[in-house]
Amino acid sequence: MKKILQIILIFLFSLTVISCAKKSSTSSSSTTDNTTTTTDTTAPVISEVTVFVAVGSSGTIVRSTDNGSSWDNATSPTSNDLVGVGFGNNTFVAVGLSGTIVRSTDNGSSFDNVNVTSPTGNHLMGVGFGNNTFVAVGYSGNIVRSTDNGSSFDNVTSPTEINLVGVTFGNNTFVGVGWEGTIVRSTDNGSSWDNATSNTTTSSYRVGFGNNTFVGVGANGTIVRSTDNGSSFDNATSPTGNELMGVGFGNNNFVVVGLSSGNIVRSTDNGSSFDNVTSPTGNDLKGVGFGNNTFVAVGLSGTIVRSTDNGSSFDNVTSPTSNTLWEVGFSE
Repeated sequence: MKKILQIILIFLFSLTVISCAKKSSTSSSSTTDNTTTTTDTTAPVISEVTVFVAVGSSGTIVRSTDNGSSWDNATSPTSNDLVGVGFGNNTFVAVGLSGTIVRSTDNGSSFDNVNVTSPTGNHLMGVGFGNNTFVAVGYSGNIVRSTDNGSSFDNVTSPTEINLVGVTFGNNTFVGVGWEGTIVRSTDNGSSWDNATSNTTTSSYRVGFGNNTFVGVGANGTIVRSTDNGSSFDNATSPTGNELMGVGFGNNNFVVVGLSSGNIVRSTDNGSSFDNVTSPTGNDLKGVGFGNNTFVAVGLSGTIVRSTDNGSSFDNVTSPTSNTLWEVGFSE
């Protein structure tokens, strides 16, 4: 009987110890959670805002922080037409007529040209970013380059004197396109350039990159395509004879926009072939960009259209401007 009582007492003591340990553990966890909460509250909050920025005539700059659903005007330091915009290293760079270069480091809320030195008076028509380098191209074959986040630009020797209109970056290669089928290419971050093989004399206005493929678009519905890092280009099947002004890539789709009744065409086979897409506008479309699973196209009279189904269909969006918008970029 005495042994039985001893066993019972030992058992009860064990339960008490386990119970205390559980309470101690719960108390400790609670203290840790409270400490973590306090730390999170006092720590700096870092939020990444993704933005669409569109630029246009008379220095117009508009901005959207909700995937292109709504837009507001941004502060612009110029009245010159802005026709190209690019993004890299938390910086938007926009370029335009008379060598204009403006820059934003606050997600496109405001732009300035006070600290941006332009080395040319030629019209700059397009700008691209890659490997910590901004490259802009323009009339008379002008190519300028910045390695300090767009603060200053220097002229680069160009292999052509023909007007260049668009430029993009992919696979460590910059490709620029222009009038008369001109295509130029750089594999050393824009330091030096060579002519690429082009099988057309028709002008190209913009060039895009995706899935190891460069696609250039231009006059008379021309679409050219390269799968060898921009060394050579061949014609792709186009469903339109209208001028094509802009090209964007996202989610394995190339979307191209152009003139005459808001022309929109789309490719789901890496630019081999394109089909027409129903457009919600009759206004000319000048440029298109992609971000956050959304295509945004812009154009005449401040037109903005938007697609959230990979370019299958587009809807009109209310615009804060009636000025022509030429190009749209996204803060990736």
